[in-house]
Amino acid sequence: MFWRRELNRHPEFKAGIRDMLPVAPGLGAWGLMSGVAMVKSGLSPLEAAIMTLTVYAGSSQLASLPLLAAGAPLWVIMATAFCVNLRFVVFSAHLRLYLLYLPKVPRLITAYLTTDMSYVMFIKRHPHPSDDAEGRLARSAYLAGNAMVGWVNWMAFSLIGVLLANVLPVEWGLGFAGILALVGILCSLVQTPLQRVSALIAGAAAVLTLGLPLKLNILVAIAAAVIVCLSLERRPLDTTPAPDDRSAP
Repeated sequence: MFWRRELNRHPEFKAGIRDMLPVAPGLGAWGLMSGVAMVKSGLSPLEAAIMTLTVYAGSSQLASLPLLAAGAPLWVIMATAFCVNLRFVVFSAHLRLYLLYLPKVPRLITAYLTTDMSYVMFIKRHPHPSDDAEGRLARSAYLAGNAMVGWVNWMAFSLIGVLLANVLPVEWGLGFAGILALVGILCSLVQTPLQRVSALIAGAAAVLTLGLPLKLNILVAIAAAVIVCLSLERRPLDTTPAPDDRSAP
């Protein structure tokens, strides 16, 4: 996908930018506090900057910081980050229908640049894949514009947080703004009864299993929502007419 000249000339490129801009401040605040937290946890500014540029996953970065500070074994840190990011396996399985036609390198770059927010906005804008060339170009242009804003926004604020780590206190809790941005997008997507059930089940399962190690409650929440909703979706409808209890004349 990245980068062909015709992408930034397509109207969908501007649409992707426009859709991401309203939530950019919230995600920027999250990135800012992630940068601060990395340095506060003992990483040098150089190490924090490298982690920001290579990992590009705020939730797994924040989940691994307490383990780094405690001197946990590398395999524990890697397992924690893996479990927190398992949701991207679900994302990639869905995006495969849209991006399978791309060569391997562009697909890998797309995977690196795609975040929760860009995935959600992309699916909302293009709920169904299409095989025609114009449809593919439109999807790629939208995702390019969307992901560009997300990446630049996160990197800029995260690196500012790294530089200002000794000035900005973690207690401000600005990272919560990013969570609010995600919740706002989620609420706009939950429209059908099955989607509402899925959101409720995932939320309840995540809270009930909050004490699991390695952030496994996220995996449990995803699995519970998928299993229950697939069962409901495949449940046959009862089309048998109700019996007439009226007495015969």
